[in-house]
Amino acid sequence: MKGLKLTTRILAILFIAVTVISCKDGKKEQPKEDAQKTEMKGNDHSNMKHEEAGHDNSDGHHDGDKASETRDVSATSQKNAATTPIIDAYIQIKNGLVSDDNVATKKGGTALVAAFSKFDMSKLSGDTHKEYMEIMESAKEHGAHIVKSDIAHQREHFEVLSTDMDDLITLLGTEKTLYQDFCPMANNNKGASWLSEVKEIKNPYFGAKMLKCGSVKKQIN
Repeated sequence: MKGLKLTTRILAILFIAVTVISCKDGKKEQPKEDAQKTEMKGNDHSNMKHEEAGHDNSDGHHDGDKASETRDVSATSQKNAATTPIIDAYIQIKNGLVSDDNVATKKGGTALVAAFSKFDMSKLSGDTHKEYMEIMESAKEHGAHIVKSDIAHQREHFEVLSTDMDDLITLLGTEKTLYQDFCPMANNNKGASWLSEVKEIKNPYFGAKMLKCGSVKKQIN
């Protein structure tokens, strides 16, 4: 009986000791698990912040998609009527943005893509044809994005499109009298240009918020 009691006590002591050690180990491991959970929560929060801070890129547009290089375009002084439908569509986009009208701007984008598709390239040759193709591909891409974008994205695409249109007129010419305008506050205060059919400043980058912001830099024709 004494031996049995002693064995029982020993087993009880061992059980208590194992239990205490296990609890201590559990407490040591717990901070690691908490740290992992905290890290995961932090990452989720950061991701959520990133998603909230960015805008919807479902149209295929990404932040910072701006013209990365300046084209070396061969200049012409001819008055070319063939570019008029393209320029008219661009002006339609510009006027839509001036009026803060997303739908009108989309219609201008549709007209621009159609005008480029109908343009007769058969009279272009050599470097002129190559340079036109580069301008056309870029302008049509931005026009297509304008068709399916909200007005904030439309303005971003319009900025690069304006460079395309300026290059197109430099390359092929125009019969129209146009004004190249500049707003120093557009593009996060880096400044941006646009073309207008009227001398009066009507800002497409800000619309009603800052309609008169900008100045005429030069007259074409």
